[in-house]
Amino acid sequence: ESYKEQMAGAGKTLTALGSYWKGRKPLILAKACVLGCLLPAGEDPQADLAIFETLMAMDDESMVVRLGRRPGVDMILARVRMENFRLYFTVTPDSGLLPSATPFSLSDYGTVRVATRGGRRVALLRPGAESAHPTEIEIAWRDDVSEAERRRWEARAMPKRPYRVMADAAKRAEQVGDEVHAHIWDDVNAHLGTDAHSFPELVEQLGVMRFGHRPRVADTFCGSGQIPFEAARLGCDVYASDLNPVAAMLTWGAFHIVGGSAAERARLAEAQQRLIAAVQAEIDALGVESDGHGWRAKAYLYCVEARCPQTGWMVPLLPTLVISKGRGVIAELQPDPAKRRYDIVLRHGVDAASLKRAEEGTVRSDRRGQDPSMVHTVDGVEYRTKISTLRGDYTLPDGSSANRLRLWEKQDFRPRLDDIFQERLYAVQWMRPKKKGKKYDYEFRPVTEADLERERIVEEYVAMHLAEWQRQGWVPDMRIEPGDKTNEPIRTRGWTYWHHLFNARQLMGLGLMRANITASTEAVPFGGALDFASKLCQWTTSSAGGGKNGAGGRTGGASDNPAHVFYNQALNTFYNYGCRSTSELLDVFRKRIAWSPISGRTCVEGKSAAEIDNKADIFITDPPYGDAVKYEEILEFFIAWLRKNPPPEFASWVWDSRRALAIKGEDEDFRRGMVAAYTRMAECMPDNGIQVIMFTHQSGSIWADMAGIVWASGLQVTAAWYVVTETDSALREGSHVKGTVLLVVRKRQGRERATEDDLAWEIEEEVQQQVESLTGLNQQAKGLYRGENLFQDADLQMAGYAAALRVLTRYAVINGKEMAAEAVRPRQRGETTFVDDLIDFAVGVANAHLVPHGIAKGSWAKLAPAERFYLKLLELEARGLKTLDNYQNFAKAFKVADYQALMGSKKANSARLKSAVELGRSEMGEGSELAGTVLRGVLYAVMELTKEVDADEVLAHLALNSPNYMDQTQRDLVVELADYLAARLATIRPEEAAAARVLRERVRNQRL
Repeated sequence: ESYKEQMAGAGKTLTALGSYWKGRKPLILAKACVLGCLLPAGEDPQADLAIFETLMAMDDESMVVRLGRRPGVDMILARVRMENFRLYFTVTPDSGLLPSATPFSLSDYGTVRVATRGGRRVALLRPGAESAHPTEIEIAWRDDVSEAERRRWEARAMPKRPYRVMADAAKRAEQVGDEVHAHIWDDVNAHLGTDAHSFPELVEQLGVMRFGHRPRVADTFCGSGQIPFEAARLGCDVYASDLNPVAAMLTWGAFHIVGGSAAERARLAEAQQRLIAAVQAEIDALGVESDGHGWRAKAYLYCVEARCPQTGWMVPLLPTLVISKGRGVIAELQPDPAKRRYDIVLRHGVDAASLKRAEEGTVRSDRRGQDPSMVHTVDGVEYRTKISTLRGDYTLPDGSSANRLRLWEKQDFRPRLDDIFQERLYAVQWMRPKKKGKKYDYEFRPVTEADLERERIVEEYVAMHLAEWQRQGWVPDMRIEPGDKTNEPIRTRGWTYWHHLFNARQLMGLGLMRANITASTEAVPFGGALDFASKLCQWTTSSAGGGKNGAGGRTGGASDNPAHVFYNQALNTFYNYGCRSTSELLDVFRKRIAWSPISGRTCVEGKSAAEIDNKADIFITDPPYGDAVKYEEILEFFIAWLRKNPPPEFASWVWDSRRALAIKGEDEDFRRGMVAAYTRMAECMPDNGIQVIMFTHQSGSIWADMAGIVWASGLQVTAAWYVVTETDSALREGSHVKGTVLLVVRKRQGRERATEDDLAWEIEEEVQQQVESLTGLNQQAKGLYRGENLFQDADLQMAGYAAALRVLTRYAVINGKEMAAEAVRPRQRGETTFVDDLIDFAVGVANAHLVPHGIAKGSWAKLAPAERFYLKLLELEARGLKTLDNYQNFAKAFKVADYQALMGSKKANSARLKSAVELGRSEMGEGSELAGTVLRGVLYAVMELTKEVDADEVLAHLALNSPNYMDQTQRDLVVELADYLAARLATIRPEEAAAARVLRERVRNQRL
């Protein structure tokens, strides 16, 4: 369900408020956490689970609604046998043809044909009748049959399919609204002892049972508001805070725009219409976005221009000459020897070959896609100059880099005439309403004198107003502070203030919008406008169909649009970029935003987690960690525009990123910041309070860090769960893990002591008990979940971490050491603590329970880590489980350093191992973790047999490639592995499965 929501992209409920925020956790996951913290654990775990899934709309009856195609009466009666179907259905005409009380199914009749009205009218024959004219009757639900009862019968008639298959075809629960829960309340109330008919009523009653009042939920790393919004939508009172004011603003928007009342939404619409009218009127008065003939500008294309040091020519820096693939428009450079520059003309309707040639522009990289150069031709001679040479890059004595670019000053908003990099308008996209209908005509035109005159008007307008706008706070006057992500615009362009990232046209439009913002509900979408309006907006073109783009503008056929700034997590400068017209940019205020009213009381503050003073019963947090996005740097892009004169609701927040206070997710700073945060949360939580900490783990050491953080904060881990939450689009360089771990923690009571030796025994016992408990639930769930396991191997593996942390954090003193102090002790680089060793030990114990079916435990114990990894993941692939996080987690658990060498694909949701044929002769030499193993010899033999190498030659190679092959026990292991491969590869690689079977028989019958 989490993965499905993440794949919804722009269709997610809160994304419309700010698609620039990355790393959103699914709302369905937040809902699960809130309910999991509130629901009591009874004596029947299976019944508890059934009620939980019912509340999550994951039961069969809810799936009937989510799938949208409810079974008709004929389907129900044909697939389900009923003792007395007349208790539920009426029959017209009631001729006595159908029985009244015996077990009955329409399938008992020779002919059942659906005629009309959604399966209510059927034609049937009496059993044994030979008439060619069946009796036609109508069967309909009785009026006194409840919706819940109907859904139960409909669910029984649904085809029995794996849950993931149904979820993939179904709508998300939130997309079908309260209708999906219409059948649940009688069962829920009977099980929980409540009297609720809505989530707010249920949540309040559960809160009173547990805490004596409506539950208070807090998120002190609220980000874009997923967790607090969902808690408020369920009916909790919610406190949200974040050090970064942009995050707090997005969370406020979630509450008051997406979750706002009807009156709030009406005020929002009115204010936005007023803003649009005011800005558009000023633009129209200037006449800078229309050509006077009924066409208005949709987008402007700009590029950097630089003087070639070899020829003295001014050269436009264009990585591609393609302007529109869908419309077949390209740019051509026509030399003007008199002015030693190039005119840029446009060609329309060019063929595919011309488009292909135009993909290569005047900026070209080397074969590795790096080290770009400016390339142009004069009189048949090609001149090539590295961009780094144009900038004048050099290295300072301290090892840092510098260049000859002039650093722009506060009053600058365009290049000076003597700057190395100039900026040039080279094309305009125009649009005009069609004579009929609501669609538009579009066309690209080269730049004319009239266009340049309009550019001059814009620049003069900005020059006249810039100082006053900066004084009023309508345009930034804030410096760009150097940092990992903010160095890029300084280094590559010499931009030193945030307004340098915007050209004159963008400053004009955004300045007018900012001047007309009078309410917080307008400030939130203004952030979206900023994301689509800077020099960091790459011009994108494709031949795909159109539709609405991210800012709400019209794409008009092919997808020719300026992309948004934060399509990734950096500040990327481009040699050419797209600029939306102000009229198009205003569409961000017209964009349709989902409405899902909240019912709980809410409070949002711009505070760090360590500064909060609000009490809460439940804390659910998604803190920063090792590979976190550097929001403290990149969000200054927005802060610069809102820091002066923010709307009243935001005025008390500190409009600064406060980089020094941000938890960086690195080494000692990470641990100290997290301890301060979670210590304060523990202080603000009652003794029976509960916390859920989400994090996407990156390395084994993070678990030891989390243990230390929990210790030092006075908390104790009581459970841990693992959920796949990320998508293919979330892949970043390095293929990070795609799952989220949920740590459940409570206050640690008392000061228990233990020794390291005692802990090892206790951890082993706890891990075994945990894994056996989960596998036992799997066995119980087989019938309920159509043969599916509730818990996969990744869950069982996480049980090792969970059990270790549960045991460890129970004790305040270990080996005579105060663990709260030990946890925050600075570590030496590469230091391994006894806590690290104990956690590794716990995972090893868990892995001992993960022997693949078909491999004997004794054989498993003999295998090398890389062999275990390959065989285990092959089992998962055969079961259709191909998420990348599984491969990463098991590589870490089995201590396989270079698992990527064994991977055929590393896509987030369709990863796979290399086949025997793909491995070929690789991974056999020194340095490979699979080299010299029995499995490598077997895979090589399978590869040869697949390629029809003579069997005797294959066996000869196998003897050389497999250690101790002359030993009968080793040959038995070869047979066992070949048999295992044959079984697992049968459906995914049948040819290799056949080869493995041949190998198994040849080795088994071999006489030495």
